[in-house]
Amino acid sequence: MGWGAFIAAYIAFFVSHSVPMRPAIRARLTSALGRRGFLLSYSSLSLSVLVWLIVAAGRAPTVVLWDWAPWQSWTTLTIMLAVCLIAAFALGVPNPLSFGGVNNARFDPHAPGVVRFFRHPLLVVLGLWAFGHMIPNGDLAHFILFGSFAVFAAFGGRIVDRRKRRELGEDWARLIAEIRTVPLFTAPRHPVAWGLRVIAGIALYALLLWLHPIVIGVKPVPA
Repeated sequence: MGWGAFIAAYIAFFVSHSVPMRPAIRARLTSALGRRGFLLSYSSLSLSVLVWLIVAAGRAPTVVLWDWAPWQSWTTLTIMLAVCLIAAFALGVPNPLSFGGVNNARFDPHAPGVVRFFRHPLLVVLGLWAFGHMIPNGDLAHFILFGSFAVFAAFGGRIVDRRKRRELGEDWARLIAEIRTVPLFTAPRHPVAWGLRVIAGIALYALLLWLHPIVIGVKPVPA
């Protein structure tokens, strides 16, 4: 199958992510499945195709760009811990300035949480994940795979900003201005909730370490 399987998976990934998010198609699917049903179905499809794409990259013909060394895997493990912690603080919280936020009407710009550091935390998660995995995978297929994700994460914020600026109008600039007045490092208002999210991030990290050899077929911790 070689490159053909990788190209097919690559195309399927971007089609599965772009087509359901078109306003007209998303409205129809949301009407048929409900908002929660649409998000669950879309997330399941996205994850399945992503796994297919990663497996296809591993089976593509090997064209070595740089050699592997143990330090590369340890670097990836360190980056992935940061990825899991950022994701734990970004998921399930209000964020009207980006995608993925819930209960956005409850967003308090004077207590923005992770949004104080990253306006688009899920794009940061994607970019770090892609960059971290590109380091120990020095072949052409993985370079294309993770490199494209990293580029999208780097420039995707501009696309989201333009869309959110249209949706929010004057509130977009007002929210950003208010968020910037908050000190970068302050004591959390709800330390118990903060601690639970740290635990959730570490638990996610442990889960990914356990699942990685099962789903992807590669042990992330070097022998």
